[in-house]
Amino acid sequence: MSGINKVILVGHLGKDPEIRYLEGNVSVASFPLATSESFNKDGRKVEQTEWHNIVMWRGLADVAAKYLTKGKLVYIEGRLRTRTYEDKEGIRRYTTEVVAENFTLLGRRSDFEPAQANAALTADKKAELKVEEVSFDETKDDVDPLPF
Repeated sequence: MSGINKVILVGHLGKDPEIRYLEGNVSVASFPLATSESFNKDGRKVEQTEWHNIVMWRGLADVAAKYLTKGKLVYIEGRLRTRTYEDKEGIRRYTTEVVAENFTLLGRRSDFEPAQANAALTADKKAELKVEEVSFDETKDDVDPLPF
């Protein structure tokens, strides 16, 4: 029997993705992602934040470089990977990363624009952006208005 290695995270980017290019022009993007949870402890609200190291490869890394910036809310699916490396002093270190297989931007419509274009938008242009209204014709017999 084989195992399952699946990670699903929803959080905010801690900084802009760092893009590197390896041999063969293979792109790699990496960035920290913060997830938070709140709970009550002795009658007071406590918030705990966990930081995750995210790695994206090839085409996904290129898309991340174009659309992801610090603070954006994102849904990420991937798998855990632990690797070893030697630091500058020659000491063996371990790190656990989430290797992303796909992601979805969450939040406002302006969050879906490329980072460069979003920074260039003026206040007037941002005000012009509108969310499309979704509606259905209740008079049609084949449409059930209940979602369940």
